Amino acid sequence: MLQQLTDRLRFLGAFVANPRQVGAVLPTSRTAVRDMLDLADVPGANLVVELGAGTGAQTQEILARMKPGARLVTLEIDPRLAKLLDERFDDPRVQVVCDSAENLDAHLGDAKADVLVSALPYTSLEHRLRQRILDVLPGALAADGTVVVIQYSPLMLADFRRRFATVTYRITPWNVPPAWLFSCRGPVVD
Repeated sequence: MLQQLTDRLRFLGAFVANPRQVGAVLPTSRTAVRDMLDLADVPGANLVVELGAGTGAQTQEILARMKPGARLVTLEIDPRLAKLLDERFDDPRVQVVCDSAENLDAHLGDAKADVLVSALPYTSLEHRLRQRILDVLPGALAADGTVVVIQYSPLMLADFRRRFATVTYRITPWNVPPAWLFSCRGPVVD
């Protein structure tokens, strides 16, 4: 309980310092994280990528679902939160990277993600940055991979549909505010 309160205060501090970058006042609820991860085959994945790890609400659940020998590359742009993640998750499967999601390719090399989990506040990001990050996603994904995204509105649906052949979504009311969960597969072929 104390860790949960401390995490909320850290997250709030990160929000106050840079609200457009963080995009939410509280970390995502455990129920919403579980609902989002149910949209992808995390247990079968060899490589999972997490964008916007925050205090690790998603990270913890991803690790609980991952098989031994799988790898998790988690990106967090806030240096204090990245340091917290590095200290909190002493697991050989985890690589914490303090960088912007737009630079994802530099951290994957030739590897492709089987599952890409994103909690980035796309609607809060500056338009050009948002487009650069979204444009990286299809190329970072394995051919049969899935991108799962949590948002607090349906506003990103058209952007996802421009980049992925299949986009499904559902709402989880057990988050404050209620969350839109997107599952995206297969790049759009021109």
